[in-house]
Amino acid sequence: MPDADKEATINALTAAAFGASGQRCMAISTAVFVGDSYEWVNDIKAKALKLSVNAGHEKGADLGPLISTDSLARVNRLIDSAERQGARIVLDGRNKSVPGYPNGNFVGPTIISDVTTDMDCYKEEIFGPVLLCLKVDSLRNDAFLIPFPNELLEEAIDFTNRNPQGNGCAIFTSSGAAARKYQYEIDVGQVGINLPIPVPLPFFSFTGSRGSFVGSTHFYGKEGVHFYTQIKTITSNWRQTEASPQKVDMAMPILK
Repeated sequence: MPDADKEATINALTAAAFGASGQRCMAISTAVFVGDSYEWVNDIKAKALKLSVNAGHEKGADLGPLISTDSLARVNRLIDSAERQGARIVLDGRNKSVPGYPNGNFVGPTIISDVTTDMDCYKEEIFGPVLLCLKVDSLRNDAFLIPFPNELLEEAIDFTNRNPQGNGCAIFTSSGAAARKYQYEIDVGQVGINLPIPVPLPFFSFTGSRGSFVGSTHFYGKEGVHFYTQIKTITSNWRQTEASPQKVDMAMPILK
C-alpha cells in the first residue's frame, strides 16, 4: 500500500524475494503495488544490485546457486518468456558469471515489471531469485476513502483471490483498517501483515489453501497432532445410587 513504511517494505521484499535464491516454498514471487508505491521498484533494484552472488559457503555470499541445471534452465526460460511476452526486465540476472565457479547454476537477482496474469512467468512457479511486479492503480487518487484507498485495496484483494493458489500472502501498510480488511477478505491460508514470509511457529498449522493444499489435513500444529491421534469419546454416568425408575424408559438415554 502507498502508506506502508517504504524502507522497511523495500528491505522485506528484497530479502524475501532473493533470499535462498528464491528456492523456498514461501519466497515472495510476486509483488502487487498499489498506486504510487509502484515507483518503489527502482528502490528494490538498487538494494538488489548490492547483493553478492557466490557459492553459498563463500564469505559474504547473499545468494548461492540454484539447486540443479534443470532449475537453472527453467528460471532462464521463464525470464526469456516474460521478455518475449511484453514484460520489462528491470534487473537481469541471467548469464551470471561467478569467478572460480564456471559451471555453477547461478542466476542473479532479477526484477520483472509490467507483468500481466496471462504471462507464463506469472502462471508458473519460477522458484528462483525473480520478483514479478504488478500494479493496481486504475482508479483516481481523489476517489480514495480515508484512512486508506479502499477501492484500490479491494481491487488488490480481488486480484490475489483470483489466483488459483493460496499458500501465503502479505500486506504492507500503516493502516490498521486496511490490515484488518485484508486479513478478513483475503482467501489465502497464511497471511502476513508487514511481514513478508508469514510462516507461523510450529504449534500453529501450516495453512495453505485452495490450489496450495493437498490431502485431508495440514501437516503441523493441532491438525498435524490430530492426524496421528485416534480420538475416543467416553460418556459416564455415576448416578446408579439414586433410586432407579420403576419401568424401562424407551427414550434415548442421555445425561441431563
